[in-house]
Amino acid sequence: MKKLLASTLMLATFALTGCATTDGNTNAGNAIGSANEIGMNIFKTAIDNQCRSQIEKQNAWRIASVAMTDAQEEEVKSRVCGCVSEQAPQQVTIVELGNAAIDASYRTQLVARVVAKSLQSCYGSIVK
Repeated sequence: MKKLLASTLMLATFALTGCATTDGNTNAGNAIGSANEIGMNIFKTAIDNQCRSQIEKQNAWRIASVAMTDAQEEEVKSRVCGCVSEQAPQQVTIVELGNAAIDASYRTQLVARVVAKSLQSCYGSIVK
């Protein structure tokens, strides 16, 4: 939970930094684009952290992980949560990211919603 909080605080910081850029040599569009990209990367990290937490609660994971070594478990988690993190940008709008940057409860709900939508499909496609 602390990692998720730290990740979301960084998202808010970078998003607000992009808005406050005043360098005369910087194109405002590029600054906003860079801030959005940084914010999305931080959002993906929060999604990955939430995914790793949620995957361990899944009955399918508990059953499958019994037959895996620690290294195999980590590899599968990385692949599944990587899939979830890659699908995340397709499931949120810039408005939702903005709301998540300023509202902690909204941020928690958004991350949980995105992980819930993608986790089963990613897990199913990778564990086949």
